[in-house]
Formats: sequence, structure tokens, C-alpha cells
Amino acid sequence: MPSLIRAALPSDEPAWRKLWRGYCKFYGVTLPDEVTARTWKRILDPDSAVMCIVAELQGKVCGFAHCVVHENTWEAQPVCYLEDLFVAPAARERGVARSLLEWLRNAMRAEGWARLYWMTRADNVAARRLYDQFAQADGFVRYVILDR
Repeated sequence: MPSLIRAALPSDEPAWRKLWRGYCKFYGVTLPDEVTARTWKRILDPDSAVMCIVAELQGKVCGFAHCVVHENTWEAQPVCYLEDLFVAPAARERGVARSLLEWLRNAMRAEGWARLYWMTRADNVAARRLYDQFAQADGFVRYVILDR
């Protein structure tokens, strides 16, 4: 059954929080509760650059994608950074992640974004099998400076 993709709604918060915990666990990250609360608040704020789409299967939220649409120096149009994508383990292998990516690719065309881009860990083999069907990895290496 194809998944329904839509913008996150305030009523999605309990399901989103459960998925968010699963996503953070997958990446081995523990975030303070205030960061999670602020992320959810930004998702619902129409003036925020952070957006969230969710996937439903049989009326239950089973996945999400967080994106940031932003200006850039290489194109005249904005670009969309897919920051987080997660599907509940029970809903995997059912086309949910593909549906989220296809929705974003269609939004890119409809909204006039110059590009949609994302990154994942090199060892995330399952995700990369799907991602390779949409685009080829560009060979860039990520550097991060943390203020902690």
C-alpha cells in the first residue's frame, strides 16, 4: 500500500517524538529535551526554515523527513537540505522512504529549488541503496566544528 505524505500537524507530536527517539538512537545521539521541544516548535512555525513531512501507512505516522530550504551562493534559487529522514523499523521495505524522497523531488520542481541534497553515513548501506537510485554521491567530505 502506498504511503500518504503530508506536512506534519500538531497532533502528530507523539508519533513524531517516538520516531525522533528512534532516529537519534540509530545515530547514537542523546539530545536534551529542550532541543527536541525546540525542533518540534520550529517544525510547526510557518516562519521557520525547518519543515517536516510525515509518511502515513494505514492512518499511522511511520516516517518523517526534516528539511531546511535556504539561500545559497551557487544558484539564484533556494536549495533544500534534507537533514533527517527516518522510517520506523516495522514500516521499512514498504516504499515509505522512497515516497518521502519522491515527494521532496516533486516539491523541488514545484517550488523552483535549484537542488535537493542530503548526506548519510558511509556505512548506512540500506539507505544508500535507495539514495543511489535518486542521485550519485558527490565525493565531498564533511567537516564539523562543535561549540561544546
